[in-house]
Amino acid sequence: MHRQRVPGIFHCSEKSCICGPTRKSFVHVNDRSVCFSDSLHGPSPVTTFGPKACMLQNPHAVMHIQDPASQRLTWNKPPKSVLVIKKIRDATLLQPFKELCIFLTEVKNMIVYVEKKVLEDPAISGDENFGAITKKFCTFREDLDDISNRVDFIICLGGDGTLLYASSLFQESVPPVMAFHLGSLGFLTPFKFDTYQSQVTQIIEGNAAIVLRSRLKVRVLKENWEKKARVDEKGIILTNGDIENSRKVVQYQVLNEVVVDRGPSSYLSNVDLFLDGHLITTVQGDGVIVSTPTGSTAYAVAAGASMIHPNVPAIMITPICPHSLSFRPIVVPAGVELKIMLSRDARNTAWVSFDGRKRQEICHGDSITITTSCFPVPSICFRDPVNDWFESLAQCLHWNVRKKQNYLSSEDEDSNHKELQG
Repeated sequence: MHRQRVPGIFHCSEKSCICGPTRKSFVHVNDRSVCFSDSLHGPSPVTTFGPKACMLQNPHAVMHIQDPASQRLTWNKPPKSVLVIKKIRDATLLQPFKELCIFLTEVKNMIVYVEKKVLEDPAISGDENFGAITKKFCTFREDLDDISNRVDFIICLGGDGTLLYASSLFQESVPPVMAFHLGSLGFLTPFKFDTYQSQVTQIIEGNAAIVLRSRLKVRVLKENWEKKARVDEKGIILTNGDIENSRKVVQYQVLNEVVVDRGPSSYLSNVDLFLDGHLITTVQGDGVIVSTPTGSTAYAVAAGASMIHPNVPAIMITPICPHSLSFRPIVVPAGVELKIMLSRDARNTAWVSFDGRKRQEICHGDSITITTSCFPVPSICFRDPVNDWFESLAQCLHWNVRKKQNYLSSEDEDSNHKELQG
């Protein structure tokens, strides 16, 4: 193996090497040069197997994922507008919110979008000194005004909930999101507010790494949605009522998870889970969580799931208190289609929520179809996707925090050795 020097890039010329022209470092192992890629992609697998077998080439490529290590923010044109999302009725955020808005409007000459209900807070509407700034704001109302093509990037002030809320405002393409940690947990909010001016300036200049947080596209089909099913006080369906030939279809973009649970009923949830049209299992328990890799560190991890880095293309299925000792959480490819329906013999209805919102009842005949959305949330990193994630694991979830084992001195080793031989 020999190296051909290219600025910033190494090309491995070994015929059997499948690492491709990406950034690499070379290490000598047993007198051989072994290349290690700085890429977050795994190596491309060979498609020939033995002397005669090979993989059938599929001309219909479905998805190409850019190397996460090279995902950086850039602007086609300088950004002019910014959406500022603030946690409602939080007095601790008033001063940071005012400082940021003054900086954006007066110093950076940005058009600032703010939700109307934020400005209805008496602490803001009653501030005469801040009134001159609020007159320059563009306001909107959730579910009524479409701002999808007006906002260049988003700044969140609060906790993880503000980022989830920002995601819910955009049902298609999402502007880049910069999240400041001013809430309680802050797993998804890597920026500290102390140096907000220099950090925001860097983003406006296009100098930042981003992580594409995949979302779930959820389609809820309500059969006979105008009828009112009669349910007793225990949640048991007594009748399906008068059937009307009407359907209602609603779609959601979900960043964390879809949760199907038993609601107020004391009976087990009993729902069928389909994957690409095939029934794979029936969930009998308190419910089931279908989450993105971003959502794997939320409700799913509390229910016993593993934590998945947001750059891993996958969907996680986690049962909630299953009445089975062998029902473990599973990870399926991001390209599958999941469908959840009430089992035919279910004793009660189920309830579904999307990132903790829009909670609604699911009756017999209704269905929830879940696929990976093609509209991710481009979350701006403080450093890079890997360091930010492990920093959040350590700081927010105290991952693998344990008292260190004491060092064993040579005398202790000799003493233990003699005890074992004696």
